[in-house]
Amino acid sequence: MASQSPSLNMISEGTKVKGTINSESDIRIAGKVIGEAISKGKLIVASKGSLEGNLKAAEADVAGNVQGELHLSDKLILRQSAVIDGDIYTKTLIVEEGAQMNGSCHMGADKKELQKASDAENAKETKLKADKAK
Repeated sequence: MASQSPSLNMISEGTKVKGTINSESDIRIAGKVIGEAISKGKLIVASKGSLEGNLKAAEADVAGNVQGELHLSDKLILRQSAVIDGDIYTKTLIVEEGAQMNGSCHMGADKKELQKASDAENAKETKLKADKAK
């Protein structure tokens, strides 16, 4: 029986990536990502890391900046240096004193329930934009 070592994808400080990152394993962002970051495992945004786009993962541990929606099927940890500009959809939320959240937060045990809330929010936004365009 061969044991499989855990793998981690890293975006190091000083590295800038544009596009979608999609991984079956964990992702650690210490540099800058402009685009979507998707992980079936844990997604870590280090204190000097930033993500300009949506984050989707089972779990996330954020100490840096995220501008976009955060969709977690399990747990989100916001460290004291975290700055979030976007809506959060998660089952469990842990927030350290000093973390900043600018957006709405939707919590629940059911992934379908969270997705429904996200879809309703997006539909509301689309309608507001359409009304302003008239």
